[in-house]
Amino acid sequence: MSDIPSSRDAAEPIKRPMRWHIGVFLLPAFIVYSAVMILPLIETLRLSLFNVVDGQSTFVGLGNFKVLFGDERWAADFWNALRNNFVFFVIHMLVQNPIGVALAAMLSLPKLRFAAFYRTAIFLPTLLSFVIVGFIWKLILSPIWGVSPYLMDLVGLKSLFSPWLGKPGSALIAVSLISVWQYVGIPMMLIYAALLNIPEEVIEAAECDGVTGWSQFWKIKLPLILPAIGIISILTFVGNFNAFDLVYTVQGALAGPDKATDILGTLLYRTFFGFQLQLGDRSMGATIATVMFLIILAGVSLYLFVIQRRMRRYQF
Repeated sequence: MSDIPSSRDAAEPIKRPMRWHIGVFLLPAFIVYSAVMILPLIETLRLSLFNVVDGQSTFVGLGNFKVLFGDERWAADFWNALRNNFVFFVIHMLVQNPIGVALAAMLSLPKLRFAAFYRTAIFLPTLLSFVIVGFIWKLILSPIWGVSPYLMDLVGLKSLFSPWLGKPGSALIAVSLISVWQYVGIPMMLIYAALLNIPEEVIEAAECDGVTGWSQFWKIKLPLILPAIGIISILTFVGNFNAFDLVYTVQGALAGPDKATDILGTLLYRTFFGFQLQLGDRSMGATIATVMFLIILAGVSLYLFVIQRRMRRYQF
């Protein structure tokens, strides 16, 4: 009978002490993140539901959104910026990310010489300020003092030169390709790290089966790095729909010519702060910012709850 209480005591779960020190260490980061991210987001969402009526801030509900989508002038600017933003994103997805994957695949070749130098050279533009990048490319592509006409003349292609940044049909593509040039090093390094994480046993087994070269990449390596490609895709989506700095540097706040390079970021800037003859409107600026937040939230949710769940993962 004396053994029964002891056996019950042994069956009871052991209560672990509360680890208060974890909260103490997380508190400073939580305070900073809340002050910089969470509180401004909440204030933006709140401001989008108010407007100034007779000099006083008045709750208007979804009235600002009705103006944004229903008013002819506001709707034209918004849909033009949204369309340009999608083009900006698609160019990055179809040009930047495939080039990043291809560069990572070549840099991961064991027999490639000077691989470290190539990695550094390709990643270096990512570290440059967007002001420097925008100014340099404006000089390069300038039809007056730029070096592009001269360089194209050396290879007999001067007839193909055009003031790409000054033409509505090509300005957005040119700005997008400048952004691709600057940030292609990010997907390259992420894919390169994913390729290095593939166990040697898998590669050796593929070589034993006669799968080598690019066939090995397409059949073995590419399926294994699909999660990394998914992460890069969603980071590209978030980054492109938050873009502002490079377009502002190259084309200015008006995102010329004739708003051909206007994206949601530049439209938000002009609306909130005002520019030249346009007066700033905090409520409409917050409304555009809220729509941007909802677009990004929808894209991230689609990836997390639909695409990522169906993506096959490999555990080693």
